[in-house]
Amino acid sequence: MVLGLRSAIGSDVGRRRTSNQDSGATTGRLLVVADGMGGHAHGEVASAVTVSALTELDARLPRDLTDVDLAEEMSNALVAATDNLEQQALADPEMRGMGTTVVSLLLTGEHLALAHIGDSRIYRLRSGTLEQLTHDHTMVQQLVDEGQITAEEALVHPRRSVLMRALSTDHEPEPDLDRIPIEPGDRFLLCSDGVTAVLGDDALHAALGSEDDPSAVVSRLIELSNEGGGPDNITAVVADVVEIGDDESQTQHLRVAGAVAEGATSS
Repeated sequence: MVLGLRSAIGSDVGRRRTSNQDSGATTGRLLVVADGMGGHAHGEVASAVTVSALTELDARLPRDLTDVDLAEEMSNALVAATDNLEQQALADPEMRGMGTTVVSLLLTGEHLALAHIGDSRIYRLRSGTLEQLTHDHTMVQQLVDEGQITAEEALVHPRRSVLMRALSTDHEPEPDLDRIPIEPGDRFLLCSDGVTAVLGDDALHAALGSEDDPSAVVSRLIELSNEGGGPDNITAVVADVVEIGDDESQTQHLRVAGAVAEGATSS
């Protein structure tokens, strides 16, 4: 049995932003979403550079990843993205302070390698159960973890968007790295907080639990996020784990969305 991904991607500026600082990409084995830090200089560049670093990694990796240390490779790609941003900031001081979140999955055999920084999220729907696979690197999540506020209070906390960890020009990246077992029928969602700031677990579960193909689910998530006010840029990747033939495993070409699709890798 060979497992593959059938995925779709979409990105929208939302109702309250004038530009899209999100970026995302998919291939036959790579899924990635990055959210340029709102209110910071050139967030669209940070997200686009980070997504490009991961798609370049995918392009140069061998087809057989059995003997590849994907955690190290993904970590190195994020370091390369940081170095790229640092060089741009040295050339243009106005770009210092730009940053981005990133969530990414890379398929290898019966697992997905996971990398995560910030508050973009990854969910898995399996056998009707929705599970959040990432842990937000935010101030309010830290307060929840410490028992100072409840999860319900975190949803409306005035500083809920303050990041404790991000990919930026200020320091080396500190990603959470993991290896996720997969099964046929699993459905994954990667999204920026333009989705999760509006849609709770029940709404996500309903959308992901439909019989629709990934492209229809992505469109529905963007529609629902905008109907809920669209306070931020909205980017979503939905991917189904399916059984495929040996010759199909890398037939899905690179697709990009958001700032990276607009060529925002420099300013």
